[in-house]
Amino acid sequence: MDELEKTDQTASVTENPWQALRRYTAARIAQGRTGVSLPTSALLAFQMDHASARDAVHTALQIEPLTEELHSAGYQTIQLHSRASDRTEYLQRPDLGRRLDMRSVKQLQQYRQQHPGSVQVALVIADGLSSLAVQSHAAAMAGSVLSRLADRGLSIAPLSIVSQGRVAVGDEVAELLGAELLILLVGERPGLSSPDSLGIYYTYQPSVGLTDARRNCISNVRPAGMSIEAASEKLIWLIDESVRLKCSGVGLKDQSVSSSKIHGRKNFLLP
Repeated sequence: MDELEKTDQTASVTENPWQALRRYTAARIAQGRTGVSLPTSALLAFQMDHASARDAVHTALQIEPLTEELHSAGYQTIQLHSRASDRTEYLQRPDLGRRLDMRSVKQLQQYRQQHPGSVQVALVIADGLSSLAVQSHAAAMAGSVLSRLADRGLSIAPLSIVSQGRVAVGDEVAELLGAELLILLVGERPGLSSPDSLGIYYTYQPSVGLTDARRNCISNVRPAGMSIEAASEKLIWLIDESVRLKCSGVGLKDQSVSSSKIHGRKNFLLP
């Protein structure tokens, strides 16, 4: 018997008539009550999930294991850093997480000088607000997408890994690399039932200063949400259509075959 369930044995728990609906969602519904309060097991589970969400936000991304996983799959990487010096400053100053520090800017400028040929795709990985999501899913997601792009003959820049990075930092990376298409993988702000949710942001012709209206988002990529395969298929459809229509964001509506069947989390705040 689960330890959390044992704690409620000594008290009378009144079950909620909607309890059967819990099989369809991880949301906190129909948890019952003990008197006028939550059952102890429900309260402890809430505290555990809240702690997991906080850990996902504050735990630093382990760069070395991530780069080793990408290198073993045959991908080159460039390690970059935002203007936020540490996690505390990153959380307190969102604006600093949206731009690269000067060392990273010079690093990309030097790379561009050494590799003057144009690239079509820049794939950027940023820790965002859940290092757990990036640590767990980013390498597999990158491999799934890049293998599909390789079949289309698109040239791809080395993968950029940005520490203390937010969504908009990808625009600067792609602009400095001279890329026409940007794919950004980022840890989403964790929910109480989803501390490992990975977000994908796609932008056609990225540049510094673009608004969110120019980006397409695929959200809630994780084992309990949208699968990596489904997210890859949706992203490839968006890329193909954006190249055809020469736009992304609000001008590019998802009309893929899977759009009516596969949905990520709708209401969220950008990391």
